[in-house]
Amino acid sequence: MTAPAPQQLPRNDSNLEVSFEFFPPKTDAMMEQLWQCVKRLEPLQPKFVSVTYGAGGSTRERTHAIVRRIQGETGIRSAAHLTCVGATREQVDEVARDYWNSGIRHIVALRGDPAEGQTTYQPYPGGYAFAADLIGGLKRVADFEISTAAYPEVHPEAKSAQADLDNLKRKIDAGATRAITQFFFDNARYFDFVERARRAGINVPIVPGIMPVTNFAKIAQFSKACGASIPPWLADAFDGLDDDAETRKQVAASIAFAQCQHLRDAGVRHFHFYTLNRADLTFAICHILGLRPARAETADAAPKAAVAQ
Repeated sequence: MTAPAPQQLPRNDSNLEVSFEFFPPKTDAMMEQLWQCVKRLEPLQPKFVSVTYGAGGSTRERTHAIVRRIQGETGIRSAAHLTCVGATREQVDEVARDYWNSGIRHIVALRGDPAEGQTTYQPYPGGYAFAADLIGGLKRVADFEISTAAYPEVHPEAKSAQADLDNLKRKIDAGATRAITQFFFDNARYFDFVERARRAGINVPIVPGIMPVTNFAKIAQFSKACGASIPPWLADAFDGLDDDAETRKQVAASIAFAQCQHLRDAGVRHFHFYTLNRADLTFAICHILGLRPARAETADAAPKAAVAQ
C-alpha cells in the first residue's frame, strides 16, 4: 500500500499577516531575552507588535520605553497597551498624547485586570470606567488606530454571551478598528463567535489570538483566569512531558501549526501570536505556514535584477 504524499506547503504566503505580543521584562537578563525575541521575529515583517503592562500599570514605564525602542530601532509598527486601571482620565490622556508625539499611532485599549490587591475590578476614581469609555477618550486625543479584546468563550465576568457581545459592539462603535481574541484551542468556538459578531453588526477584523503551549501547567492557569477552555485532547497531548522540554516544543509546534492551518483554510489571513517573549516556536510556526523573511526573496531576485540592469 502506497503511503499518501505529504500535503504541499506554501513556499511563501504573501497574503499572510502576523502580529506579535510581548510583555515588559523585570530584569536586565529578561530584557535581553525580549530583545533577542524581537530581533528573531523582525525579519517576518509583522503587521505590528504590541507590548502589555501589568495590573495597575505596574510596568507602565517599561512598556513605554520598549514600545519606543522597538519602533525606533527596528521600524516595526508598535502598539502600546493602555487600560483603565490605576489612572485618571487626564493621566491616561497624557500618556496617549505622549505616544502620539513619539510616533506611536496604534493602541491596544483594554479595561484591564483588577488592581493589585483587589479580587474584583473597580473603576478608578476619575478614570475611564470601561474599555469603551477609554476608546472614546483615546479617539478624542488623536486619531489612533485602536485594537481591543474579544472573547470567543465569553469574558469570565460577563453576565452572558450576549452581554459580552454587546460590550464588544460598544467598543467598536466607540472607535476600535480591530478585535484581537483571547487565545483558544477549539477553532469551532472562534468560527461561532465570528458568525455571531457579524450578525450583531460587528464588521471589523476579528484576529485570532494564538498561544503556542510551551508550558502546559502555566497555560492551564492562564485559561482559568481568562475563561478559555482546555480540551481533553490538549491535556492528553502534554501528559507525561513535564520533564521533557524538547518533546514539549515539538508537540506545541505541531498543535499550533495545525490550528493555524485549519483557520487559514477557512479564510483567516491574520494571526496574533502571544509569544511570552520566546521567539523559536512562533518563528517555526510562521515558517511552516509559509511566512518567510523578506531577505530570502530579495536574495533570489537579486541576480535577475542585476541582469536587467
